[in-house]
Amino acid sequence: MMFNHKEIEKKSIVILQVLNQARKPVGARLIARHMEDCGVTLSERAVRYHLQFMDERGLTRLVGRRDGRIITKLGVEELQNARVHDKVGFAISRIETLAYKTTFDPKQGQGLVPVNISFFPKKRFRDALTAMKPAFKAGIAVSELIAIAEEGEWLGEVIVPKGQTGIATVCSIVANGVFLKSGIPMDSRFGGILQMKEGKPLRFVELIHYSGSSLDPSEAFIRAKMTTVREVARKGEGKILANFRELPGICQGLAEEIMAILEKVGIRGALSVGEMSEPMCGVPVDVNKIGVILIGGLNPVACAQEAGFEAETHAMTTVMDYQDLKRFSQVYNKFRT
Repeated sequence: MMFNHKEIEKKSIVILQVLNQARKPVGARLIARHMEDCGVTLSERAVRYHLQFMDERGLTRLVGRRDGRIITKLGVEELQNARVHDKVGFAISRIETLAYKTTFDPKQGQGLVPVNISFFPKKRFRDALTAMKPAFKAGIAVSELIAIAEEGEWLGEVIVPKGQTGIATVCSIVANGVFLKSGIPMDSRFGGILQMKEGKPLRFVELIHYSGSSLDPSEAFIRAKMTTVREVARKGEGKILANFRELPGICQGLAEEIMAILEKVGIRGALSVGEMSEPMCGVPVDVNKIGVILIGGLNPVACAQEAGFEAETHAMTTVMDYQDLKRFSQVYNKFRT
């Protein structure tokens, strides 16, 4: 029997990604299910074969037959050093996967919405929440709806690590998902840093194309400390996280109707919508297309980091039930009492 070692390595990397994200022992059945979300189909039996091979290499460790496996320190290093060409394009595939998994119906106010997950040290979370308040109050977020979880609890498919408090913020991919279900194709071009002037979009000053990035652009910009969300919230001028999409011009009327419905249920569909084939904020738009600028879902987290609160952020991570989300003001008041 001939083995394709490159194919084995690729599937092993996906398994390591699943284990690393889970942060707790996971069995072969659950691993196989999560691998499908990454576009890799593998039977439970095949997953077990790969896990045995990875145990021998010291990348994973069996905790118990019922509990499953965890990733080792060596496994984390292997994941970090994974082949670059396997990572390229991961951001765009993640967008497509989450858009497909989004089932939110804005007219009914129910269904699954995509979220970003961020972890803050438990002892500092209350103050970090206060630091996020300006972004939510100024509307520099996809939605005021959030979810909070303590260590050992779940946010969608992600468990909160020990000593941390997790917060889920609505991701801009919600627009992709809702448009997809309405028959409107949305082309996700890039994530960027948008300069604001007098509270309105002026121009993009930094861009990262999704098709050539393994990391969500917003994560990269936050780590590089390139935002000034607090200044935008206070004076209307500065730099925020934003995303650029394109839609067929023929869909403009329906798209604007859907965005208006999203607004009514607490989700900001778009920061700005352009004209047919016209450039937006310095970005050219294809013929017979319209440009759409979506506000970044991680702006509140960027706002907290600007105030000195570091977070471990996982953009475009999972989906959550819309009914499980609560308004920031409601959660904030609870934490402050």
